[in-house]
Amino acid sequence: MTFDPLFFMKGKFSANQRGQSQQQVAYLRQLQREMRVEETLHVPLTELNVVVFDIETTGFYPDQGDQIISIGAIKVKGDTIKEEESFYSLVKSEKKISKEIEELTGITNEEMNEAPPLSEVLFQFFQYVQDLTLVAHHANHEKNFLQHASWKLYRSSFKHRLVDMSFLYRIAEPELNLITLDECCNYNGIPIYGRHHALYDAKLTANLWSIYVEKLARKNCLSLKDMYEGITKG
Repeated sequence: MTFDPLFFMKGKFSANQRGQSQQQVAYLRQLQREMRVEETLHVPLTELNVVVFDIETTGFYPDQGDQIISIGAIKVKGDTIKEEESFYSLVKSEKKISKEIEELTGITNEEMNEAPPLSEVLFQFFQYVQDLTLVAHHANHEKNFLQHASWKLYRSSFKHRLVDMSFLYRIAEPELNLITLDECCNYNGIPIYGRHHALYDAKLTANLWSIYVEKLARKNCLSLKDMYEGITKG
């Protein structure tokens, strides 16, 4: 039997929406085929274009029903943050979010009801990202949710390169034990604002990226290849 990659989307959309979904799957798979992930290893960090992003979720375990409720991102080249090139969207939740999540993120159930579905937001996000390298603070959280969503919605693996900021911290300042985003920002003199809002957290992380690109350069760590080799040796 031939497997239909859109099986999980059928029944939820009209014929026109299914057609749009098929176009989205085709677009994303073509994007994945054209990605030149290995080439980014050798681009100087001072010239590398990245998308620094953050997601807010209802919990930590997508395979147990936790969901993405917002995505925020901003583009950076080297140490230059492109303030005018940002992305932000709420994501419609399939179930009511808890009072704790409302208080933590400032996102209400009323806003969730008006938000676009994950299939639409994720497609728009990947259109925004194209084939650029992704960066996130403690990226395993983001990676797990994007892997889960990519497979559930598109029956496709998540193939973008995703750099964890903790790698940069460990190479630049191995004697420190910086863990939380607040700790990293405080140490580097970055004013903290809008915590647990996906776009604001992405901007805080982008500020850290721009600082640590310079710190790594002073340690002669000039590319992602150098960074990964430095982590392996460490």
